[in-house]
Formats: sequence, structure tokens, C-alpha cells
Amino acid sequence: MGQEVAVLGVGMHPFGIFPDVSPLEMGRVAAEAALADAGLSFAAIDAVYVGFIGAIRMGAPKMVKELGLTGVPVVRVEAASATGAAAFREACLAVAGGHYERVLVVGFDKMEEMPARFGTGSTEATLLPAAFFAMWAERRRHERGTTPRTLAWIAAKNWNQAAHNPYAHRRPDHVVTEDEVLAARMIATPLTSMMAAPVGGGAAAAVVGPVAGARRSGGRPVVRVLAAELRSETYTPGHVFLGPIVGPSRMTADAARAAYERAGVGPEDVDVVAVHDAFAIEELEYYELLGFAREGEGDRLVAEQATRIGGAIPFSTDGGLIGRGHPGGPTGLAQIAELTWQLRGEAGPRQVADARVGLAHLVGAGSVCTVHILAR
Repeated sequence: MGQEVAVLGVGMHPFGIFPDVSPLEMGRVAAEAALADAGLSFAAIDAVYVGFIGAIRMGAPKMVKELGLTGVPVVRVEAASATGAAAFREACLAVAGGHYERVLVVGFDKMEEMPARFGTGSTEATLLPAAFFAMWAERRRHERGTTPRTLAWIAAKNWNQAAHNPYAHRRPDHVVTEDEVLAARMIATPLTSMMAAPVGGGAAAAVVGPVAGARRSGGRPVVRVLAAELRSETYTPGHVFLGPIVGPSRMTADAARAAYERAGVGPEDVDVVAVHDAFAIEELEYYELLGFAREGEGDRLVAEQATRIGGAIPFSTDGGLIGRGHPGGPTGLAQIAELTWQLRGEAGPRQVADARVGLAHLVGAGSVCTVHILAR
């Protein structure tokens, strides 16, 4: 990527339902937290990338005006669920290319205020995401014998890990069980409401800059960005466009392969993972597509409880999209924040022991896929 890039600071506004707080205000809160974490004022920022899905006219410059009027370039990025991750990638590339020294990235949204519409005059106009991912789950049940209880374990794990995250949308006051998940309202067989991400708002932010500058700041460990990959669909003979919600699974495998190659690491080197687990079936599929299990063997990781905190390869340590929440624009940056805290050893009760390499993965309608690899 050119010169080495580091995450200088991260910050968040809690995810959840905040009827009296605008998404722009949430963005400002997260941005100020990231700047404080980096030990920088807004005057030190050379460029800002802002990601959101909602239809907020001139939302990027409006939010940035609340931070200061410095003439800084402001660019909006949008890539559906991968919006925050795509914005983070643009910032990393800008620093790596020597265009800027310090770049602020902010993502915000309020999903509950957006229309539930994914297309017109097509299948995607009538089938919501839950239906698409339910089809994934039913296909896996047919081909691999995956049971609803396997999906319930993944969901319960993420709910329970979210309990220790002060920024999470869902923070249960008790240990969530598989039976509780299975007994929840059915939304698309076999997916219950507790196997799906909640609808809400929130914001997250990060500051990136050259590794050399991060080292000069001293103190805590430096978190480097080893890879920042983005892929769209690749045509193959017999290719079928599956719609803007799911997209073909090859996209994730290709993006992961490119990221591993660029970073010079493999799945065996990764200590903590954040994935697009808007539905429990997704996390299970990504165990395999990201290379942490062979094809058809993801269920084994669940049987071994390998993907919980304390397991061999923890996934969604902050609760993931199911527990932490998925407001859209900020989701990718929330992943970057969690990995940064994990790699610094600052994740508190959800800390993964001696975490040195982290991977963040998101897919977006369109379809696109992002994979970032960070390292201490």
C-alpha cells in the first residue's frame, strides 16, 4: 500500500435507539472520541472521509462543520453495509500514497429512519434480507446437515459477548441460552429474531496516519493496517446475479485471499475476527469462506466452541452485528475500533489473550466485500 499505515485513534457513539439524537450528532461524538484517542485536534486533520447510507443532504460537510472550519477536504463514501469499511479503506490508501498525513474517518446512520426498500420491479423488492439468508440456512441444512441449534449457539455467543461491550445495542442482563434464541419470534425459517441484527442507530470513527508518526506518540502498542481489500462480484460461466442483498460467496473468499497475500499472513496467524454476521448463518459460512475451516467443516468450530472468547479463534468479540448492532454506515468502523482495542489490550472483560493480528470482514449490497487485516 505504499508507506505503512497505522490506526492512531478510534471512537464510538453507542449503538441503539436514540430518538432525540440526530445521526450527525452521533457522528460528531464518535469523531471527537477518535480525535481524543489519537491525541489530536481537528486542526491536525488533513482530510475526512464520511460514510452513511441514509438520505441526509450534504450530511458529510454538515457533520464536519461541527468539528471545525479548516478548509479540509470532505468526501462521502457509500457501499451499503460495507460503507464504514470502504471509507476506512479510502483513508488508508490516501495515507499510504503520501497524499495526507492524518485522516479522520466517520460513519453514522439511523436505520430505523430508513425505508425498508431494496429494489423495485424485481425479486429484491419483495424479499427482505432475512429471506435471502434463510435460504442460505436452508441450503446448508440440506447440504451439510446444519441444525437450528448450531445457529442458536452462534447467536447466543454474540449476545453474551455484547453484554460486556458498553457501546452495544443489545446488552442482556442474563446469560442468553440456545433455547432462548430458538424460542424467539420466527422471522424466516429457521432464523429467529434473536439470530438477526437489530435495527437502530449509532456512529463510529477512526484516525489513520503513517506508522512512523504513531511510533513517535509513544506509550501504547502501534496498530498497523497490513491489508485493505475491496472486491465486487466476479463473472464466471453460468454466473447468476443473486441480488443486492446476498451476492455470491466467492466474493468473500477472493477478498480474503487477496488480503492474506498482501498482509503476508494466513488464517492461522489471525487471533480475533469481526465478520458480517447480520444473521447467524453468515458467521457460520464465513468461518469457511475466510479460511478458518475447510468447506463444510464450520459446524465443527461451533461444536468445539472455538469461536467464543477464550476459544481458539474468537469471532465477534464485541457482539458483532447481532449483539453490538448494525446501523449501516458505522458498522465497519465499529469493527476497526474493536480490533484496535483488542490489539492494544484495551478490550476489558472481552479481551482476547495476547491478540496480535485481527481481521475485519463486511459485505455490502451491490455486491461488494471488504477485508481488513490489522496487526500489533
